Amino acid sequence: MPSPIEDYAWIGDQRTGALISREGSIDWMCVPRFDSPAVFCALLGDETNGHWKVAIRDGRVVERHYEGDTMVLRTHWEGPGGSATVTDFMPVLEHGSQVVRTVTCTAGRVTVEQELALRFSYGSVVPWVRRVEHQGATLLAAVAGASQVHLSGPLPTPEDHRHTGSVELGTDESVCWVLTSSHSWQEPTAAVVPDQALKETIARWRAWSAQVSTDGPYAPYVRRSLLVLNSLTHRETGGIVAAPTTSLPEDFGGERNWDYRFCWLRDAALTLEALLVHGLDGGATAWRDWLLRAVAGDFEDLQIMYGVDGDRQLPERELDHLPGYAGSRPVRVGNGAVTQYQADVIGEVMLALAQLRDLSGPGDSFSWSLQRTLLRYLDINFDTMDHGIWEMRGDPHYFTHGRVMMWAAFDQGLRAVAEHGLPGDVELWERRRAQLEAEIWERGYDEKTSSFTQTYGGSTVDASLLQLPHTGFVAHDHPAMVGTVRRIEAELVDDHGFVRRYLTDGADGLAGEEAPFLICTFWLVEHYAHVGRVAEATALMDNLVSITSEVGLLAEEYDPVKKRHAGNYPQAFSHLALVRAADALAQVTG
Repeated sequence: MPSPIEDYAWIGDQRTGALISREGSIDWMCVPRFDSPAVFCALLGDETNGHWKVAIRDGRVVERHYEGDTMVLRTHWEGPGGSATVTDFMPVLEHGSQVVRTVTCTAGRVTVEQELALRFSYGSVVPWVRRVEHQGATLLAAVAGASQVHLSGPLPTPEDHRHTGSVELGTDESVCWVLTSSHSWQEPTAAVVPDQALKETIARWRAWSAQVSTDGPYAPYVRRSLLVLNSLTHRETGGIVAAPTTSLPEDFGGERNWDYRFCWLRDAALTLEALLVHGLDGGATAWRDWLLRAVAGDFEDLQIMYGVDGDRQLPERELDHLPGYAGSRPVRVGNGAVTQYQADVIGEVMLALAQLRDLSGPGDSFSWSLQRTLLRYLDINFDTMDHGIWEMRGDPHYFTHGRVMMWAAFDQGLRAVAEHGLPGDVELWERRRAQLEAEIWERGYDEKTSSFTQTYGGSTVDASLLQLPHTGFVAHDHPAMVGTVRRIEAELVDDHGFVRRYLTDGADGLAGEEAPFLICTFWLVEHYAHVGRVAEATALMDNLVSITSEVGLLAEEYDPVKKRHAGNYPQAFSHLALVRAADALAQVTG
């Protein structure tokens, strides 16, 4: 059986990162960036698909944590003859990525065991591995195609297409390995000096965290969530990935497996808002610049997502050689939803950029020109049905949430003109906003149940309707929202208080069920807080933070019956929603 998703810790360097199991095995890592092929892929298969394990022989893990407000991981082991601490981190370098793994014996004696199985191209390619001399040191080099990695430290020996080794340590003795990655035609990247790199890495993360403004009972969870969001932001391009993994299942053993290692405009815009609320506008500006580059060109070719570098070509394909996590197939890379039209996306982008504008001023003319172009795109697609925020793979509809987000986009355009003096087609935007307001109440609201509906003319609700007040379209305590929340509670909230996205009755074009979505449950906390249901909001929030992993991470979904995290991990959606829910509670409780 694979390690539970929530038993993995995440380390990263804002280019890529690694998932480390509780047993000390790196089972997932892509190089050179988040959306590159994996060199360790056991997460979606088994050990033969690539992993790197560093563990104490016959030992057990007694505790894991991050070093304060950093992404440096400490794992404490107890063995039969002593104890040890493993420190895992990735220094933030100007070029390339490195993983540093240091083991220090803290008492008695321990035996450190290492097992390394490098498999390039998502576990399908066994590289050519040999020892090389470089700058006076002996390295283990693995090369396949365009990629290569080098390992420094006490080198393991070959054994049946893998490398193994062990090191004996006494009290206060340490051993360290550094894994570096580069292109195969380049000279090996010089390994960092571990102690110095550790100090610099801790200082860098702490300096960033020191900017975070938050307090209250959920402050530690907010800080950890913001750190996760920052670690999912590519430091050179400014692109924010939705998650660093692909195909972790929403339905164990099923087909609901997707690649989230790309930059969704929606997810990034919501992340941007979370960062701005806490004074982290540097990352927001970098993302705005990424957006300008990614979208530049023919605005009619606007996509809902792009690669980390703004790449538009993200074709979806299946990796048949991988059995999938817990037998969940197919394993997908790329994402077919890239071709979908989703009406809500522009609204989320306009809301985020409006918040940045309110804090930092109008920005340059190119930024506002792009936003006017986005509104032209919405105008051209005004009557186009879409696939909704949940990327339904069934027939398109007019989703009420999407139409309200279109209303919000035109509304923010008009506000920019009125409050910041920016030029715009006021007559057209006012007409479109009025049209949308009238049709939403006419076609997206059911008077019999006093609630909004998932789609125009539909009879069901979905959790995205909890977001309508966030746009300014309707107040949290409006009778229509009271009725909508009542239906969501009756139809989508399970016995444990967790919220499903919608009823999976085949309308989304997929087989199987899925666990409740964490972002939706956080949205319910947020709504409860805004309407004064503080006790319910607090109880639900306490329940949510109690299911964060040992090191404070959240996947996309949570199954309260099996008590398992599901979906890609760590998930930006879940962490940004935690931040917003905590902020909403802080507003009403002081």
